[in-house]
Amino acid sequence: MIHLNLYNNRKRMKKILVIGACGQIGTELVLALRTRFGQDNVVAADVKPEATDALKSGPYKQLDALDKENVRAYIIDNQINEVYLLAALLSATAEKNPDFAWKLNMEGLFTILDLAKEGHIQKIFWPSSIAVFGPTTPRDLTPQYTVMEPTTVYGISKQAGERWCEYYYNKFGVDVRSIRYPGLISYTSLPGGGTTDYAVDIFYNAKKSGKYTSFLNSESALPMMYMEDAIRATIELMEATKEEVKIRSSYNLAGISFTPATLAEAIQKHLPDFTIDYAPDFRQAIADSWPNSIDDSAAANDWHWKLKFDLEAMVKIMLENVDISKLEN
Repeated sequence: MIHLNLYNNRKRMKKILVIGACGQIGTELVLALRTRFGQDNVVAADVKPEATDALKSGPYKQLDALDKENVRAYIIDNQINEVYLLAALLSATAEKNPDFAWKLNMEGLFTILDLAKEGHIQKIFWPSSIAVFGPTTPRDLTPQYTVMEPTTVYGISKQAGERWCEYYYNKFGVDVRSIRYPGLISYTSLPGGGTTDYAVDIFYNAKKSGKYTSFLNSESALPMMYMEDAIRATIELMEATKEEVKIRSSYNLAGISFTPATLAEAIQKHLPDFTIDYAPDFRQAIADSWPNSIDDSAAANDWHWKLKFDLEAMVKIMLENVDISKLEN
């Protein structure tokens, strides 16, 4: 009986794969999942040949999200039952290479959805973004269901991905779950090419030189979120029952909305000599097409989402932990 119980426990143990693990979200998500489910049960995968130092606590697999046959073989051979598909080209970077951005952001998703349709994967997390909204979307407290006319290839790919996720759920019963992330702020990795990444870059510059030039204007309000809240929301959504997950496109998720000027003022409370100036570039037009704030009441009602970190708490943590030596590596 003891041996049978051990066998059943092993059988029920999650085997999780995080594709795109070396990115901004991936690193912290892998570490949180390993804490929760065990180091050996969470495989970090990325196109990079070797794991970053932060990810060496558990298994690592070099995996190109566009290498369909290799991805399929690895998931099937290793009996992976949950996949977090984070590999994507972000907003500003995607605008410089739209063909590749569309290819990466869409083809990798189809590979994972099809594996789930065939019964090889039991649960999928795929992140969407506030980039699905556009200039015709209501900008204040943007509702869960609203006009979505994105103007970037990143936003277009995420909107299309939402529709495909919902389709695979309705048509094939694929258990896919998603969040429309706002801008995410973390000290564990450098900015990754997103329009909201000024809100990470500003902390490195504040500590290194005491000044920052923002690529958005002073009054560009955007929804942001401290990474720990985003990771917690992701895991809470994945741990919710199927009955609680009522939206299979993607859930709105709100955080703290602020402008570059407001963020600078919050930093100046800790670093009084810090200064900011403004030189808006092509990313300003992207920011102008996105919401000022988000209504995430559906997430709160369905799976009890609740924000933990406000602006002051986030600024204090970032200034205490940002490591400017990363800029030299």
